[in-house]
Amino acid sequence: MRRSSILSFAGFALLFVATYCPLLRVFHVTSWNIYKLNQPYGLVLLLVAVVGIIVSFLNQAKIMSVTAWLSVALVVLLLVAAIMKVNSAFSFIPFKGINRFLTSQLKFQWGWYVMFAGPVLALIGALSGKPKTFMPTTADPAAN
Repeated sequence: MRRSSILSFAGFALLFVATYCPLLRVFHVTSWNIYKLNQPYGLVLLLVAVVGIIVSFLNQAKIMSVTAWLSVALVVLLLVAAIMKVNSAFSFIPFKGINRFLTSQLKFQWGWYVMFAGPVLALIGALSGKPKTFMPTTADPAAN
């Protein structure tokens, strides 16, 4: 197994684990992972992680690169959606003070670091595994 495949495997495995890490703390009572936030989206991320693990074992560089870029895009989209959801969760309350207080009770947790570290590590592994092309020089007798 190449070093880039090992790096990508570690990144996709980290993404797999990150789907079970706490992402939001709700009212200091419970923590939500991605499956409590949005279960279908969590399953899509889990599927991308599993496909990434499989193609890293099979040394499929092109598919690994596409999967790594897809996982980065999905995690960024998830963060944007979570920020928008937190900021608009209590917008139905007409009192701004109560709205701000309830919104401040929703806190982001350490699972986001793991959620971003996995795809970034997989992307680094996928991009570092590009084969170097050989450019023949004029001094090379086989080039003539």
